[in-house]
Amino acid sequence: MSAEQEPARARRSERARSAILAATAELVSEVPYPRLTIEAIAARAGVGKQTIYRWWPSRGSVVFDAILELSGGPEGSGLPDTGDIAADLRLFLRSTVAEMAEPRFDGFLRALYVEIQQDPALAEGYRTQLLEPQRRVVRDRLQRGVEAGQLRDDVDLELAVDLLVGPVQMRWSLGLSGLTEDYADALLDLVLAALVTR
Repeated sequence: MSAEQEPARARRSERARSAILAATAELVSEVPYPRLTIEAIAARAGVGKQTIYRWWPSRGSVVFDAILELSGGPEGSGLPDTGDIAADLRLFLRSTVAEMAEPRFDGFLRALYVEIQQDPALAEGYRTQLLEPQRRVVRDRLQRGVEAGQLRDDVDLELAVDLLVGPVQMRWSLGLSGLTEDYADALLDLVLAALVTR
């Protein structure tokens, strides 16, 4: 392949990859998950099935990459650091409940949860590429709160992360109503009562 052909091929590949991820995102919000097939994604993206299988081994892996793209990567949401730990965590929890209540993101997560129950490699990718980096962002913000004297210096940071995000994830996974800003604020007030320096 000539030097001129290589960049053109790379551009075509990137266009195809973007089209596949965009098609997956559209279909997740449009069709029941059993109908989200590789064939449907290929047809929507305007590519052949073999193009998808060249980059992804399964439907679940395409969904996973599409959700990473949608969320801006494993640390896409980040955490603010204004110096006020309560205000920063409040903004984080409010944005988390809003995101999980948003229909398109909800559809992605439920689709991904189906797949990780059946695919150990995908489950490992979910833990290492999405879940653990997101937890690390929260843990690091809590650590800075400890260092600033805003949180107790004996706080178990991993347990504190569980206390902040676990109830939201549990309420979402059970399909319970009430993922609202008021819920996020009440949860944070309860957690901070245990974590703040007295």
